Amino acid sequence: MSDAGVRVALIQVECNDTESVDDRIDRVLSETDRVIGEADFVVLPELWNSGAFDLASARHHAQPLDGDLVSRMAGIARRHSTWLHGGSFTERADDGRFFNTSVLFGPDGSLEAVYRKIHVFGYGGEADLMSAGPELVVVNTPLGATGLATCYDLRFPEQFRELTRQGASAFLITSGWPSARIHAWDVLVRARAIEDQAWVIACNQVGLQRGVHLGGHSAVIDPTGDVVSRASTEETILLASVAPDAVEQWRSEFPALGDIVPF
Repeated sequence: MSDAGVRVALIQVECNDTESVDDRIDRVLSETDRVIGEADFVVLPELWNSGAFDLASARHHAQPLDGDLVSRMAGIARRHSTWLHGGSFTERADDGRFFNTSVLFGPDGSLEAVYRKIHVFGYGGEADLMSAGPELVVVNTPLGATGLATCYDLRFPEQFRELTRQGASAFLITSGWPSARIHAWDVLVRARAIEDQAWVIACNQVGLQRGVHLGGHSAVIDPTGDVVSRASTEETILLASVAPDAVEQWRSEFPALGDIVPF
């Protein structure tokens, strides 16, 4: 795979119960403002403002899509003329429902894509608060045609296969995946890359929330399934280079997608 390409920075945020949501937002956005100048594309984790496993906080700090958090992130993208995947937050919709909503900003600060998590996590109680999103999202970015997904979605390969069928050659995954199942995360991020011959850029968080340890291991996986870069279990910035043309090259050399048999 070529080393030339898009510089990505994954901000693996530490989200602990001991830090207030307002303080974390200020801290993380300040760090994002610093890091974004070193990259072409920056990615944040799932529900990083409230904590992925603190559903009471997620409800309390829910915002509309035109709220302050989205506005501040758009301003950072615009100020640095850089793509920013703002992770996800709890969206309070006009009809009163809540969604686990991820947002992607273009270099002019425009909201290029909104993805509402389709597979809400029943086992962890997320489904008691969040409604399932209505549709898949593929958007053109410097990474190529890019499919968006969130955490638990990773366990459902049919979602990624459909994103591929819709043209995706890269997947952006924002997550709050726990340490207890981090071995599954490590396997699944590679599996999604291997079976769909696509880049996987997956940003997780760390920290302790309501007794749950978050597992880190944010990763960038190339279309053959090789790990280009993987983070530790501590708060860190993971840097990597993504070569979008590597997808077409590998799919041409090993055209497995052309042999799909629909059932």
